Amino acid sequence: MPPFPDPDSQHVLADDCQRCPALVDARECIAWGNGPLDADLVVVGEAPAAGDPDATRWQGGNWTGMAYTSRHSGRRVRELLADAGYGLERCYFTNAVKCFPAENPDADAPTNRAPTPGERDHCRSYLRAEIETVDPDAVVTTGKHATRSVLAFTGSDVDGFLDLVLEPIDCPPLETTVLPLLHPSYQAVWLGRLGYDRDEYVKEIGRVTRNV
Repeated sequence: MPPFPDPDSQHVLADDCQRCPALVDARECIAWGNGPLDADLVVVGEAPAAGDPDATRWQGGNWTGMAYTSRHSGRRVRELLADAGYGLERCYFTNAVKCFPAENPDADAPTNRAPTPGERDHCRSYLRAEIETVDPDAVVTTGKHATRSVLAFTGSDVDGFLDLVLEPIDCPPLETTVLPLLHPSYQAVWLGRLGYDRDEYVKEIGRVTRNV
């Protein structure tokens, strides 16, 4: 199991945010980025899920206030990158959208939906501030929506996301390179279709990131 991030590494950019009323109503707290501000990689997810308040530590960003701290996706992506040579001290973890986007906010167990374009736009200034502060060697985007949010800085969109996985993309507005990866929730489904097993995938992540 990867180490749980130090709460002191949480990088809060605003005491509160009211830009997206639907997200304000659904969230428990804002899930800010976390990790060293001189990290080699900025790892960008889509948005926090509902999370599990009964979990011992890995409750998810909606409850911990820190991105990628869920039992499933959070632990999985941190372990993946650690196996590729990027442990806790080399990665800054954040989300394209900082608050839980609920599909059914009034349900007893709300599920998450994809963030809307407007919600991604409202959070993009936070994301840009994080990337510019860390100034990483690469921005690793996990999944289509996270990749779309980052590539919006270049004025481009995402067609055929799977074709972009592990393909470095120059991002001049941020003076860095974007490296799309599979979302951890879908990694097991798509790895074989891309021609990798997990060990091969880890090895390729390490190779590509060392050469950006």
